[in-house]
Amino acid sequence: MKLIIALTVAAALTLCAADNQLTSEEKSGGWKLLFDGKTMNGWTDSTGKPMTRDAWSIEDGCLKPAAKPTLTEDLFSKDKYTNFELEFDWKISHAGNSGVKYRIQDHIYIGGQRARGKKFELIVDDFSKNRLKERPTRGQDYVVGFEYQVIDNSANPDALSAQTHAAAALYDIQAPTHDVTKPVGEWNHSKLVVNGEHVEHWLNGEKVVDASIAPDVVRAAQLRRWGQTPAVLNALSNQPRKSCPISLQNHDAEAWFKNIKIKKL
Repeated sequence: MKLIIALTVAAALTLCAADNQLTSEEKSGGWKLLFDGKTMNGWTDSTGKPMTRDAWSIEDGCLKPAAKPTLTEDLFSKDKYTNFELEFDWKISHAGNSGVKYRIQDHIYIGGQRARGKKFELIVDDFSKNRLKERPTRGQDYVVGFEYQVIDNSANPDALSAQTHAAAALYDIQAPTHDVTKPVGEWNHSKLVVNGEHVEHWLNGEKVVDASIAPDVVRAAQLRRWGQTPAVLNALSNQPRKSCPISLQNHDAEAWFKNIKIKKL
């Protein structure tokens, strides 16, 4: 009996890849690894260049956004995707906030005096109309796209402000049906499915969002927030770009990402 149990356990282990690796079955099934656990190969900043600033690092086989970098900026996949299935593991710091963005339509540099003393949406509108010619040394690279929310549900003010801001939400559009997050400091497993105008957000083996990103649905959901900023509203609603990179968000907080893999549909 002990021998049978040992063989069963060994067989099960052979079906699971080590961190940041693919099994032979995944490889034959069309999966691609987006992070090798050691380098930022395959990831760039918004200019298409390797990440060289202090916003991101690699720690213990994880991609890690830094808290309070000089320039808050996402990591972008070098390759672009239209319809896909994405899986990744993540954990968040206490009261932390991050996310995974997809169907990215634009990015807007924010920095300098114009970014002070205004509502955030109006700041974005100002910089979208009067674009900075170069990436600022300080400030933010705001990414306009759809977001799988990664956040501490128990302590982050944004998560506590609205269900559409909770972990695994389709941010600002559809709330998760229920909360299946692990406690802060523990690993969560997420799956994101994007196929045409249909998206699914999965968390720890459960589907928690089944939504449409059709133009009329998005416009109705985003009108309250972005109605004063037509450039952002139209970009999200009309979605002229269908083939887009995927980004991991830096939101001024520490988070950890690993086992990031994708399969085109």
